[in-house]
Amino acid sequence: MSLIALLCSFGFVIFSFFLSQAFKLGLGRDLIITSIRATIQLLIVGYILNTVFGFENPLAMILMLLVMVFVATKNAAKRGKGLPRIFWKIFLTISIVEIITQGFLLGLQIVPATPQYIISISGMIIGNSMVIANLFLNRLKAELEMRKEEVVLVLSLGGSVKQSIYPILKQSIRSSLIPTIEGQRTIGLVQLPGMMTGQIIAGADPVQAIRLQLLIVFMILFAAVLTAIILAFLIYPKLFNKDQQLDISAW
Repeated sequence: MSLIALLCSFGFVIFSFFLSQAFKLGLGRDLIITSIRATIQLLIVGYILNTVFGFENPLAMILMLLVMVFVATKNAAKRGKGLPRIFWKIFLTISIVEIITQGFLLGLQIVPATPQYIISISGMIIGNSMVIANLFLNRLKAELEMRKEEVVLVLSLGGSVKQSIYPILKQSIRSSLIPTIEGQRTIGLVQLPGMMTGQIIAGADPVQAIRLQLLIVFMILFAAVLTAIILAFLIYPKLFNKDQQLDISAW
């Protein structure tokens, strides 16, 4: 794509801005700032990737992955502000998901152990885990606010902390996974994934593009489930005080 074509594509943002202004949605400023920010971030990342891919230095690659995990964690931690050590719990969760998923892919030699593959796939894993963490924390907070009497009742009847919170955790996990599952349910029928479409436009064999896309689909589904479950079991013990009473006042 030429620079002129890229500049012309910014017209989509301009049209969105005018639509927001016309219907008084109040999103105009956010649309412009978000688009400019995305452009700057992607250009910076592009130059960084050129450098990392050129050196093929494992330390540089690991450093970049740590930065990606850190930024994703910082974003997701905003949803859990007030929860004890929420930043490090999310950081640990995303790191574990990244290590397990990449370990499976590299261990079975499904993808080559090169920076091009590792960093690109890690971006999908980490980004997806960040979204799932956001959705899970949002849903968990809403569920606790609606069902805290239920938790108190179970505890008062002699139930354990885990017994009192498990139904809420289960519902929060299920709800956080709905967008991922629903999106994959209609893949190929309603939507053609961006990565597969990009490969086909670039001239790749559609069948090969689909095979790689299926790998990504299965990987993202696994990473989503693992993220929600690990985060749930890291968070729930700190929702109770030392007397086993539900304490969400700081959240």
